[in-house]
Amino acid sequence: MEFAVETNAEGLMSIEAAQKALNRSRASVYRYANTNPDNLNPPYDPRKLNPEFRVNKDDPLLFHPNEVARFAKDILGIKQVTIEVQQPSETITHELLRAILSELQSIHQLLKMQS
Repeated sequence: MEFAVETNAEGLMSIEAAQKALNRSRASVYRYANTNPDNLNPPYDPRKLNPEFRVNKDDPLLFHPNEVARFAKDILGIKQVTIEVQQPSETITHELLRAILSELQSIHQLLKMQS
């Protein structure tokens, strides 16, 4: 199976992306996930879908694409697993931030030339 999924800026998959890649319900993905209400970051469990490190209990669960592929192959028994990572589409926020960065770099260059 081949999956094309969108990741966040760090290249990690959200619950929705993992759900799409595994072709399972959102509830199933939560059941598969290695989480524990008493321990924010439980130790690695080869029988579970292991999320990335979280700092706060309110942080969303994020998964590395390789972990999702491993889980699909090793635990769910999906023979061929290929996850194609796609960068998120450009948003107006990205364009605005890029324009701000460009302007700040121009200002920085002008200030360097004046000193």
